[in-house]
This record gives sequence, structure tokens and C-alpha cells, in this order.
Amino acid sequence: MIQLLFLVLFVEGAIAFLLLIKIGPLRELVIKSLDQLKMGKGPATVKTIAGTMSVILLSNLMSIVKIQNKGAKLGTMSPMDQVLWRTHLLEASLMGVVLFLGFIIDRMHHYLRKLINLRGNAGSSKEELEQIQKERSELKEKEDKASKEIKQLQAKLSSVSERLKKAETESKEKEKKLETAETHVTALQKQSAELLLEYDRLLEDNQKLQSQILGQTKS
Repeated sequence: MIQLLFLVLFVEGAIAFLLLIKIGPLRELVIKSLDQLKMGKGPATVKTIAGTMSVILLSNLMSIVKIQNKGAKLGTMSPMDQVLWRTHLLEASLMGVVLFLGFIIDRMHHYLRKLINLRGNAGSSKEELEQIQKERSELKEKEDKASKEIKQLQAKLSSVSERLKKAETESKEKEKKLETAETHVTALQKQSAELLLEYDRLLEDNQKLQSQILGQTKS
């Protein structure tokens, strides 16, 4: 029993050492082995062994107390009781250390697995951050391109607006010229009408003079 406990203690010490100090791929190998141990019926088996050892530890402690009480009553312990007391004490100590190291290994494996997962998540988060930064730079480029296009459109719009204003100015000038021409035409029409009236009057006076001349000639 004691030799087996020493062997288990040595194995647990080696596992704890490999979990604490990274030596090549040995840590990953130990972590994968513990992962497989915790799958399926492994946890139930480990709990059963730990429970059995706890019961044996409690039994050894009770035996130690009984031997001490017996020695206290008798005033001294017999050589057999001393051997049994030392044996139970050694077994109890070894079992306590084995259980404690088992608990330490379990916690170390748990936190190392968490650390590995966190590093994996950090790596994926870093990739996501790089992707977001890439998308941000692409979006900025598109925004700059859109800004340039907007500036070009604004320049074209201002050019069209200037042309429109120039066309409106030219249109107003042509309208003024047209109004002036219409006024001039109206004045010419009025002058022509006055000349026609004057011509009719002169023609009438001419006819009257011709009539008078003809009348005097006949006389």
C-alpha cells in the first residue's frame, strides 16, 4: 500500500511539474491526457477513487487516535502499537498529500485550459479586429472617393449654375433689345400712318387744285 502511494505521489508530482514548467510538447500532451481522463466515465472513476482514499484516510486517522488513546491509558505504547501508529501516520500523510496534489492538478488543468481558450479567443478577437480595421480603411477609402465625386458634382453644378445665370443675363438683354425693337417698330408704324395721312391730304389738295385749274380753263 505504501509503495503504491509513493508511486502515485511520484506520478502526480511529475504531472504537476510538467503542468508548471513547459518542456517541449509534454505540457500539451499532459493536458490532452487529462482532457481525455475527464471525458466519459473518467470523472466518475476519479471521484470513486478519491472517495475510497478519503475513507481509508479517515480510517487511518481513527486508528491513529485509537492507538494514541490506548497509549495514553496505559502510559506507554507497545512496540507493535508504535509500528502500527507510524504505519497509519505514514499512510495517512501519503494519502493526504496524494489527494491534495490531485486537487492541485485538477485546478491547474482547469485554469490552463481556460488560459488556452482565452488565448484562442484573443487570437480570434485579434483577427476580428484586423478585419474591422480593414473594413474601416475600405470604408474610409469609399468615403474619400464619394467626397471627391461630390466635390466634382458640386463643381459641375456651380459651372451649370454660372452658365444658367449667363444665359438668363443674355436672355434679359435680348428681351430688352426686343422691347427696344418693338418700340422702334411701333414708332415707325405711327410715323408711316402719319405720312399716309399727309399723303392723302396732299393728294386731296392736288385734286382740288386740278379741279380749280380745269374750271378756270373752261371759263
